[in-house]
Amino acid sequence: MGQYAFGFNGKKKVKEKMKKILAIISFLIISTVANAESKLQTIKKNGELRVGTTGDWDPMSMKDPATNKYKGFDIDVMKELAKDMGVKVKFVPAEWKTIVAGITADRYDISTSVTKTPKRAEVAGFTSTYYKYGTVPLVLKKNLKKFPTWKSLNNKKVTIATTLGTSQEEKAKEFFPKSKLKSVEAPARDFQEVLAGRADGNITSSTEANKLVIKYPQLAIVPDGEKNPAFLAMMVPKNDKTWNNYVSKWIKDKKASGFFKSLLAKYDLKSL
Repeated sequence: MGQYAFGFNGKKKVKEKMKKILAIISFLIISTVANAESKLQTIKKNGELRVGTTGDWDPMSMKDPATNKYKGFDIDVMKELAKDMGVKVKFVPAEWKTIVAGITADRYDISTSVTKTPKRAEVAGFTSTYYKYGTVPLVLKKNLKKFPTWKSLNNKKVTIATTLGTSQEEKAKEFFPKSKLKSVEAPARDFQEVLAGRADGNITSSTEANKLVIKYPQLAIVPDGEKNPAFLAMMVPKNDKTWNNYVSKWIKDKKASGFFKSLLAKYDLKSL
C-alpha cells in the first residue's frame, strides 16, 4: 500500500512538472508572436513595400514585355499605398500557382488583388475587399451557337482550359464536372488555348473577359449571365493583424476619399 501511494504521488508530481513546463513554453511562444515585428514596421524601416504580382491579368496587373514595367488598376493602387506610407514600391514577379507561397515564404509583403478562397485563407491573410466581379465563360465567337449557355459547355466532348493556380481552376471542376479540363501553366493563359482551338472554352472574371473580347474580337462571352460572385482583396501574412488592419483601414479611407471611384473610371470598370 505504501509503495503504491509513493508511485502514484511520483506520477502526479511528474504530471505537475510537465504542466508547468508546457505553460512556460506556451508563454514563450505567445510572447514571441506578440513581440514579432509587424510588416508595417519592417516596411517603414526598410523604406520599401514589396508587392507580389503576376502581371497577366488585364486590367488589374499587366507587365509590358518591352519595358518590364507593370501597369493596371492594382498597380496604381499599390503605388498609392506606397506613396501614402512614404516608401518606395518594388513589384516582385509571381505566378498564380505560387502567389500564396510567396506570402508565406516572405518573398513579398503584400500581393496585388486575388480572389479570396477558403483554400488560400488557410495559410494567408486577406485585407478588406475593394472590388467585386462575376465569372463568365469565353468561347470563339464563331462557336456561340454551339455553346450558348454554361450548360452547353458541361459535356464530355468539351474541353475547358484553366490557368494553373487560379481560383477559376478550382471552380471549373464544380461548373463542368462532365467536361475535360486542361490546365496550362503561366506564362501561358487559358484563353490562349481557346484562341488556338485547343480548347472549346475557359472561364475568367467578367472584368478580364470584357477586356479580352475587345483585344481579341474572335472571342465572345457566353451570354447567359455571370456566376460565382467573388471579392478581390490583397493577401498579407496570415497572423500579422497590425499590417492587415493598417491596409484595410487605408482601403476604407481611400474609398471614402473617392480614390477607387476615380480608378474605376480610368479603367472603365463597374462600381465597387
